[in-house]
Amino acid sequence: MTATVIRLVRGPRCVKIFGCLFLVVLLSKLNLCADDRVTAQRPNLIVVMVDDMGYEGISCFGNPYFETPEIDRFAAEGIRLTDFHSSGTVCSPTRAGLLTGRYQQRAGIEAVIHPHSDHPEHRKGLQISEVTFAEKLKATGYVTGLIGKWHQGYPQNSEEYHPDNHGFDHFIGYHSGNIDFVSHIGDHNRHDWWVGREETKMEGYSTHLINDATVNFVRQHAAQRQPFCLYVAHEAIHNPVQVPGDPVRRTESEWNRWDWRKVSPEERIAKYKGMTLPIDDGMGRLRRLLNELDIAENTLLLFFSDNGPAGDFPSGSPNLRGGKGTVYEGGHKVPAFAWWPRRIQAGTHSDECLISLDVMPTLLAVAGVTPEGGRPLDGVDLSPVLFAQQTLPSRKLFWASLSNRGQRSEAMRHGPWKLVVQHPKADPGTFENEHAELYHLGNDPAEEIDVAKREPERTKRMLEELKTWYAETQQSATEQPGGWNR
Repeated sequence: MTATVIRLVRGPRCVKIFGCLFLVVLLSKLNLCADDRVTAQRPNLIVVMVDDMGYEGISCFGNPYFETPEIDRFAAEGIRLTDFHSSGTVCSPTRAGLLTGRYQQRAGIEAVIHPHSDHPEHRKGLQISEVTFAEKLKATGYVTGLIGKWHQGYPQNSEEYHPDNHGFDHFIGYHSGNIDFVSHIGDHNRHDWWVGREETKMEGYSTHLINDATVNFVRQHAAQRQPFCLYVAHEAIHNPVQVPGDPVRRTESEWNRWDWRKVSPEERIAKYKGMTLPIDDGMGRLRRLLNELDIAENTLLLFFSDNGPAGDFPSGSPNLRGGKGTVYEGGHKVPAFAWWPRRIQAGTHSDECLISLDVMPTLLAVAGVTPEGGRPLDGVDLSPVLFAQQTLPSRKLFWASLSNRGQRSEAMRHGPWKLVVQHPKADPGTFENEHAELYHLGNDPAEEIDVAKREPERTKRMLEELKTWYAETQQSATEQPGGWNR
């Protein structure tokens, strides 16, 4: 075809002009096609994080109460990650670690960003000096979205806390720790549903709104042939405990809190099921849409929880000690899987010890994006695990939890060994009254047998490593307003 154009250009003047124009158009189309091929090769990325769901919250991880067929189908078509951990034991810290790929202690977010204005942790938030996976991906051509829970700072405290300052092109959801599923009044007793920076009144059960926004985002950007990164942060199964059709529980003046200890076991499980299945339904809608749009084979999806189970529902495993807010396994070992048809072998599982900090380096790696040179990530790229079921080099993992009342606890994991440090009756925010426990998870996954006295040298060495890690995170930790006195 190019030779034909050249011959035309050698003809009469009008033919030459036509030939030149034809050549320009042809080359432009070839370039556009090449660009489209490059774009098509860049995978779409979806991160789905549920709230307060323990290790057995879904049936493919052992839920004995009801089935979650749509979530299970995703897991069956991908790889189950059976030793996956959140980097925090409560909401805000895990989310800060997830977004930055670095221990949340480096961002100065160690505790729940509290709704009460007089609480020491209330004024904190994700500072603009932090670098998120959304920022890195957006800078290389991805369109980015956040749907659901943010919990990285209240906008009335700082404009900088809005998600669009942290790389998200689109935001539909809420800033607080939780909202009434019907009235959308947040835990700070204000209406809290936003579209971008606009507070927006929308009717509907919050999980349904999140599901609708998710499929709308995917459909829109798939049609525009844009590679996208979507972070779906579900509110469920966090309180307020409400299933579709339930009345409002929180208004701006009061909160009629549901207490599971005052209802029958049957009603408790019914509420648990009623809050979980709307997530399952949304996952089914998402899977069918990805297949309908013929982009499933170009999409990586990761699913996990932000921490272990709260007391409202028995979503944790009876074989794990502790729950939300604790550094025992039950506080941070969560259900997780990865899905990417034809890239991840269906029906596989991995027992590698993984952590939510690994999500950012994994997303960047599969998108071909280089991390910041001067800000090393604490997580690692999980591609060898996901795509080849390989093992990772041995590494040490750390947890440091700070409760709403200022009570601290820490943990360290190295291979099968788990160090747990408590501070009973310490002044709020301090590390006083240090008490170390040591467990061998290979022999004692329930953390029932403290072997610290039998292994004094190992206990001492791990305790020193834990303290060194924490001190290192604080040397360059991002400055935050407020906080407990140290």
